[in-house]
Amino acid sequence: MDQSSGMIPSAEDILASYHLPAVKPMWLNANYAKHIVRGNFLTLSAKPKTVEMGEWIAHQVVDHWRMQITFIRLVHDKEEDGTSICNSRKCPKMSAGANHSFTWLNSRLQPVEIAAYEYLTLVQRYISGKIDDPAIFPTDAGGVSYAENPAFCTPVSETGPDWVGKRSGFPQNFMEICQTIFRQMFRVYAHLYWSHFEDMFSLNLEKSMNSCFSHFVLTATTLNLLKKADLEPMQPLIDLWAALGTFPQGSKAFETANLQVGQLLVQKAGGPPAN
Repeated sequence: MDQSSGMIPSAEDILASYHLPAVKPMWLNANYAKHIVRGNFLTLSAKPKTVEMGEWIAHQVVDHWRMQITFIRLVHDKEEDGTSICNSRKCPKMSAGANHSFTWLNSRLQPVEIAAYEYLTLVQRYISGKIDDPAIFPTDAGGVSYAENPAFCTPVSETGPDWVGKRSGFPQNFMEICQTIFRQMFRVYAHLYWSHFEDMFSLNLEKSMNSCFSHFVLTATTLNLLKKADLEPMQPLIDLWAALGTFPQGSKAFETANLQVGQLLVQKAGGPPAN
């Protein structure tokens, strides 16, 4: 509800508040928001009852990074002539449209704007470094724990703090690290959509990226790895996918969407896309 007028804003009003460009991005057309596979990605995100939460989150982080790195390399790796799709001329800063840009902390822990190409270089180094660090992501199979079944769980001390992943040997700040990783991965997806979706389309990979990103959003919201505010740069697409049924009703991803805005976007595209 609009606090000043007491009126409930219309879908048009909410869409206008996103401050989208006059020419909407290609990915906001329902015909280009399709997926390469059909089905319920929520089943891939929800934790099985017998898996310890730390193990499940670690699995999701590694799996989603494995999927995303493919798209990063497509725009980041240099061709034989030394050029790359993402470069300082085309992408002078790490942005997601005109309304959102992302900074990196320098050696003095000061936020600085850098070119998207450099940002992608640092993201790869940061996330790979965390995943490959056995102190953060233990690889000893003997430390694996299973939830819900005392016969397989390592007993947790009744004294002292508890945290996600403690049973399986993950550090106390494990959840915070994973949330930071997911936040960086989201920023990468946001940049790819806003700056390189047409590049993906020309490579016939837009459906693959849609599939990976919608799965990513479902996982991030289901496991509390991202906050609603983090999703803001891609809120219009989340609204659209909710209206198209990509996010199941009852899922946290569906709850973060504005269904009326999504339905309006479908309408502006001439109706739901053909199968």
